[in-house]
Amino acid sequence: MTRRLWPYLRVLVGGGILLALVVRLGSDAVAEGLRAIDTRSVLAALGIGLLTTVLSAWRWCLVARGLGLSLPLRVAVADCYRALFLNSVLPVGVLGDVHRGVSHGRQAGDVGRGIRAVALERSASLVVSVVVGVAVVLTRPELLVAAVGPLVLGGWGVVGLVVLAAVAALGVWTMRGTHPSRIRAALRTGLADARTGVFSRGTGPGVVLLSVATLVGFLALFVIAARAAGCRTPLSELLPLLVPGLLAMALPFSIGGWGPREAVATVAFGAGGLGATLGFTAALVYGVLSLIACLPGGALLLLRSSSQPVPAPVGRSAGSSPGRADR
Repeated sequence: MTRRLWPYLRVLVGGGILLALVVRLGSDAVAEGLRAIDTRSVLAALGIGLLTTVLSAWRWCLVARGLGLSLPLRVAVADCYRALFLNSVLPVGVLGDVHRGVSHGRQAGDVGRGIRAVALERSASLVVSVVVGVAVVLTRPELLVAAVGPLVLGGWGVVGLVVLAAVAALGVWTMRGTHPSRIRAALRTGLADARTGVFSRGTGPGVVLLSVATLVGFLALFVIAARAAGCRTPLSELLPLLVPGLLAMALPFSIGGWGPREAVATVAFGAGGLGATLGFTAALVYGVLSLIACLPGGALLLLRSSSQPVPAPVGRSAGSSPGRADR
């Protein structure tokens, strides 16, 4: 029941956040954000999207090969593009990653290990992004307090506690319905794969460096979005305002990143003295540019579906002539 309802809850919460921001700040912020997107920003989004996708695919290759799975970089880039597009347009937000994990696992002959390779690669990227992001935000601790304080006092802390309680209850319910030995076996397998796929000398440094480089690419696109929205603040002051918005995209109730990103950017820009409306507009521009950056994944999906063979009609033999009816 919970799994079936979760996609609708994500859409409800993420969409509700966006609607509340539009009501609070006005629809002019949305119109200004769309007008701010020009040809240069679109080309920059496509170029940065290509770079970050290649870096992410390279990281995936390192982890997969650390687990003993073969994964050519060319195949990984195409699969990552398709996954990014699916993650952006589908409400669940992770179906693209699930698809590439299952697909690679089937090709390699080990679906479980293929899925674990994707899970480890995504988890390592998230951990590195959080560590680097927190380090950047802590350069302005007064901004962190100002940004987080209103969220907690405004009720987000209560919402967070409710979400954590629901996740904990779901975990307890799952544990009760699963044999403990199976859980211990799964944990042992996961830890063993993490040691070889992420924490080994052959993969660990590369995973960290590629994750940092990917985060730099995302930040560069966010800077372009902020500049297009009219922000002329120096980078040293702008980056601590953008990093929280990027990290908020990983929250489980976003719709392809939409919702929490705009809320956090709005609060951060307001606390930084640049204006909440500017933060909201910059986050909107970033969302649109991110969607544009993953459009090649949609094209790859169309090419893949069109290249698949069409099954023969039922009742017609393989050797029968197309212009002759079967008898």
